[in-house]
Amino acid sequence: MTQMKLRPLMLAGTGSDVGKSVIAAAFCRIFKQDGYTPAPFKAQNMALNSFATPEGLEIGRAQAVQAEAAGVPCHTDMNPLLLKPVADSVAQVVLHGKAIGNQQAVDYFKADNKARLRVEVNAAFDRLTTRFHPIVMEGAGSISEINLRNLDLVNMPMAMHAGASVILVADIDRGGVFASVYGTIMLLTEEERMHVKGILINKFRGDIRLFESGITMIEELCGIPVVGVVPYYKDIYIEEEDSVMLQTKQREAMHGKVNVAVVLLQHLSNFTDFNALERDPRVHLFYTNNPKELSKADIIILPGSKSTIHDLAVLRNEGLAKAIVTEAKNGKTILGICGGYQMMGESIEDPLGVESNMRRIPGLGLLPIATTMDGDKITRQSKFYFGESKELCEGYEIHNGRSTLTEPDAETINRFENGEPEGCRKGNCQGTYLHGILDNREFTDALIAPWLSEKEQETEFDYKAFKEKQYDKLADHVRKHVNMELVYEMMK
Repeated sequence: MTQMKLRPLMLAGTGSDVGKSVIAAAFCRIFKQDGYTPAPFKAQNMALNSFATPEGLEIGRAQAVQAEAAGVPCHTDMNPLLLKPVADSVAQVVLHGKAIGNQQAVDYFKADNKARLRVEVNAAFDRLTTRFHPIVMEGAGSISEINLRNLDLVNMPMAMHAGASVILVADIDRGGVFASVYGTIMLLTEEERMHVKGILINKFRGDIRLFESGITMIEELCGIPVVGVVPYYKDIYIEEEDSVMLQTKQREAMHGKVNVAVVLLQHLSNFTDFNALERDPRVHLFYTNNPKELSKADIIILPGSKSTIHDLAVLRNEGLAKAIVTEAKNGKTILGICGGYQMMGESIEDPLGVESNMRRIPGLGLLPIATTMDGDKITRQSKFYFGESKELCEGYEIHNGRSTLTEPDAETINRFENGEPEGCRKGNCQGTYLHGILDNREFTDALIAPWLSEKEQETEFDYKAFKEKQYDKLADHVRKHVNMELVYEMMK
């Protein structure tokens, strides 16, 4: 295809969880396949699931996934503003990859605060346009929250600043698609409506031919073309943006596979750490906060947490801490990642009140480490060697607190490129600060090896190659069901 100058494309929504993030990832891969150099952009993201850029700064994981689909390194300009919930009405504000403090929702939504942030996110978008083309933008929630119109940073005001062509994404699976599409369009101002160039119906089940009259009705009602009807899929695996589905995932152990239980913490973060295990044919992974279900697992993982001290106290109150220690004594493999690693130590101290009013809490006592919260967040991508392996692995760190070994001869599990040791192991228990460590075949193979039969040990799983294949499958799926000629036309 001969390249033409394209406007940015925004995937906006009739509501939350309509599939904007995944559709944006699909367009990132499609434009890459068509010879462009696309990049994702979301002005403001709210998520506990974050990622470290090559510069050691923090952005939402969804934009990191979209950048991966586009084949470019992620950057804070792709998600200049990240909100990480701390409580129901409090969030940590991360601006250009650095935490600038916690804010109450009522303070965050003040007009003068939003005006200052609008300047920042607009400037980030402008910088991005000098390096990539086209920009694939993502909105947040519904674009017709009229009570927040003057404070909106991420939807139609951002689209108008960018001069973007907007495609409205609606989820037909949840029902009410005609009302949600028509109502959304009608609640926009006349100026906003001019930027909406197309409508995309997502998550369709059944025979699309039966919806042809529905397409005509929507186009006649709204005066805007339907660019496609994308069917629901079950055989394409793209990282999810939110952890809301974790509790609905299968919780039963499975015979004939290595059973891995992830402890379902209240403030669980970076749940995408476990996607590789979830797709590994040798493994059955499930999430649980039931002490009895832990006994059915071969491997128990304590994941990262946005509120480590609070979640550790909850583990004790609910009997999970005692169950984890019992299973460790029974010979089960226990792995802690980031906050979970801190929990496995002898103590966590918080003298500055960074996380909690509790100044000290005993850990599970499974590893000879002590952790002190110091308020200086560490965010960086890391290359390391696992054990005695000479294969360079990759991961990233996003954490408050530093852990020190309490036994001078304690065993570590990783070595950074500069030779500095990382993590800790004691018997069948081990922990690390490295998110993404399970994406590395060397580590995962060693983790599950004690629980595999000889025949199963011959099986290998390359998660990076698997992800690339999924992006291509997603692009093919969307390209098949979307009128790309019309999309390109509206982006001229």
